[in-house]
Amino acid sequence: MSGEEKVVCVTGATGYIASWLVKLLLQRGYTVKATVRDTIMFNGKTLSPDVVIDETWFSDPISCEKLKLWYMLSKTLAEEAAWKFAEENDIDLVAINPGLVIGPLIQPTLGFSLETFLKLVKGTKVFPDGMCILVDVRDVANAHIQAFEIPAASGRYCIVAKVIHYFEVFKILHGLYPTLNLLEKCEDDKPLLPAYKISQDKAKSLVISFVPLEVSLRDTVESFKDYGFLTI
Repeated sequence: MSGEEKVVCVTGATGYIASWLVKLLLQRGYTVKATVRDTIMFNGKTLSPDVVIDETWFSDPISCEKLKLWYMLSKTLAEEAAWKFAEENDIDLVAINPGLVIGPLIQPTLGFSLETFLKLVKGTKVFPDGMCILVDVRDVANAHIQAFEIPAASGRYCIVAKVIHYFEVFKILHGLYPTLNLLEKCEDDKPLLPAYKISQDKAKSLVISFVPLEVSLRDTVESFKDYGFLTI
């Protein structure tokens, strides 16, 4: 399906991901009607190196509420409602479930994911003993379009480029920006948590070539600088 003579509606079009989605749709020749206003995976299960998260995982609203993860809770409840509505109304629904979304900004406002990442870059001298589940905003926007244009697309898709420890993220950032005042040590002296995996098997069917992590990190920091959120 090409964008020629196709009209689509993008809700929340001023948002971080949606603004990129609108841009890519317009580049493909779509007419965009815009309205304005994660497997995210918080279900109490133990995450270890032998665990592979895939599209069968859903966050548990009770777990999100106990941990006061209100943003994740809202996304979980919204997806539940969408699937229920689609089933009741015979709608062909596809859900895109990205990790922590980074990459360049189009508009000078920070959403949840970039605000979280900016706090890490500008934060205290310690970093969390945990994993970053990262994906570039351009890949997330492209996944939405591919899921719309590919007739065989169905169900849920985990869109994650890299599962990596915070320590490794800051090593890459330090190599790119030696003068950046980055976090220096883990919040405790325990060995670093081992990485688990998030399946990319289904995402590959959307013909996505993920932006390299180094490029995403660099473009994110450059956007922070351009919009005055970060000074180096």
